[in-house]
Amino acid sequence: MRSRTFRHFMLAAVTVGGLGMAALPASAETAALSEAVISVSGEGSATLAPDMAVLDLGVLQQAKTAAEALAANNKAMADVLQALAQEGIEAKDMQTSGFSVEPQYRQDARKDGSFEPPVVVGYQVTNGLSVKVRDLAKLGGVIDRSVKLGVNQGGNIRFTNDKPDAAIEEARRNAMAEAVAKARTLAEAAGVKLGRVISINESFMRPMPAPQMMMRAAMAKDMPEAVPVAAGENSYSVTVNVAYAIAQ
Repeated sequence: MRSRTFRHFMLAAVTVGGLGMAALPASAETAALSEAVISVSGEGSATLAPDMAVLDLGVLQQAKTAAEALAANNKAMADVLQALAQEGIEAKDMQTSGFSVEPQYRQDARKDGSFEPPVVVGYQVTNGLSVKVRDLAKLGGVIDRSVKLGVNQGGNIRFTNDKPDAAIEEARRNAMAEAVAKARTLAEAAGVKLGRVISINESFMRPMPAPQMMMRAAMAKDMPEAVPVAAGENSYSVTVNVAYAIAQ
């Protein structure tokens, strides 16, 4: 008898709970989805002259032993760091971006066409350095001195902006203005009126400029003067998606 009463009580509790959930009002989001809407997108962009360059440099040294290759690499990189400091580059703007020590192999061919086991004939040490040059007028001189002091790898340059906030805000306004204009045109063509804004979503893409220049090791001996560079402009783009309710 006690067991039947307990089961009856539990069944009643589940039934009441289900009725309670069914009686809850629909969420605002669900209500919005049931409305007739006009959905548009807008794209906006703004350009900004770069005020900073990120320069990728590298020093590669080879020797018969790992210790010799490392010592030569350390000397060359120390000279480069000192020269960069003399050019006004602060320590916070210089960062090691990669370091490796790798054996170099030789594998001789036998007369029967097979090969001898590989033999270590030396070592290669590579040290990468990422440098932020905030005074673009010094960029050519920085490249010139770095190459002459031992930089023989890398050379990629990315022109960027330290604080692009103003350009991003302008791009955002341009994107929204385009979206609003599209929505008004669609509403007019459909013979309806725009209602409240239901949602606004934004997508922002930072510029990914292609490397502007590549230095080659062969340039090191034939660079009589500073390398000329052209910074151009960076373009910042924003896309917005806007949904309007159609006024009843």
